[in-house]
Amino acid sequence: MAKTVLKTETDIRDFIRGCTLMGTGGGGLEENGVQSLMSELKAGKEISWIDVDDIPDDAVTACPFLMGSIAPKTPELLEEMNSFGMNEKTSIFPEKERIARSITELQEYTGKKFDAVVPLELGGAATPGCIAAGLVHGIPTVDGDYTGRAIPEIPQTTPYLHGLKLWPLSAVDEFGNVSIIKDAMNYRVVERMGKKISEIGYGLTGDTGFVFTGKQTKEVLLRGTLTMCLKLGRLIREAGEQGKDPVAELAKELNAWVLTTGTLTKKETENKQGYYWGYHTVTGNGEYEGKTAKVWFKNEHHICWINDKVVATSPDIIVLVDKNTGMPYTNPVLAEGMEIAVLGCRAVDIFRSEKGVDILGPRYFGFDIDYVPIEDLMK
Repeated sequence: MAKTVLKTETDIRDFIRGCTLMGTGGGGLEENGVQSLMSELKAGKEISWIDVDDIPDDAVTACPFLMGSIAPKTPELLEEMNSFGMNEKTSIFPEKERIARSITELQEYTGKKFDAVVPLELGGAATPGCIAAGLVHGIPTVDGDYTGRAIPEIPQTTPYLHGLKLWPLSAVDEFGNVSIIKDAMNYRVVERMGKKISEIGYGLTGDTGFVFTGKQTKEVLLRGTLTMCLKLGRLIREAGEQGKDPVAELAKELNAWVLTTGTLTKKETENKQGYYWGYHTVTGNGEYEGKTAKVWFKNEHHICWINDKVVATSPDIIVLVDKNTGMPYTNPVLAEGMEIAVLGCRAVDIFRSEKGVDILGPRYFGFDIDYVPIEDLMK
């Protein structure tokens, strides 16, 4: 059985750094992911993943994930939460435990025991949260995910593109409130209901869905993405240790374009409908003097303009990293005054299909912009 094992804290941090990079600004906070896996490592458990071909075709897999907004909570919101008795004293489930509880709830509801779990997306908390929740149940994680990045909405996944069902879906918030979405008209309705549940829970819910056979999982999985994240996170660390330019090394490894480097001079954000929305403005310096980049995000980055010209859009990948260290940032962490590099690279091919662009392209997000592959925009 092919297996990758994370044996040390350095391994774990390398892996989660790579997940954070591919989270494109979303996918949860990196330190939450570190906490999830380090607690399992300290408990003596093996942090690992297996090749999907090592599970039988008749195995049962499920996909545990986080859903909701990662926006910082304002004092006004904390006061509102407290009026419902939802506060630090009543918060009983950290991210790992609420995802693990959602696995329990869906196993009980479906009457099926899950043989393996699959990450929904790549992200600093989302991916390790899936692995840790599987470990709580003694369930292995397969090397791959269903998006190749992080995404704001559940339809933006390979099972949707292949016509497989997401529901039934379990959802558990940090206060122990439990919901089951038994049936739904379509993916977007499940997304809407799930986000409303997370709004009511004032943050991220732990959810489990996508109950498939091993055969179905093999057909829709984006393979090897966990191993890729480990490699990317290690590359960032080692580039710094060896005195190399980590941004240049990342661009080479990802076949990416450095769209700009400069100072984050303006951050505009809004927390609504269970998503974290906004714009980052990066004022170029050095060789990028005179170039102003603007990046729009809905949980994750989806459109980048430079001097009002579109240079990259989803489904292609836009990442913001520290221009000196290459360390990736999630959107809640990014702050005015930071020195930033903006990189863009190709999406996986399936999301460049007509159906993929329809669900993850700029027009889906309400912009009057046609999707053009980044390599064409860069010509």
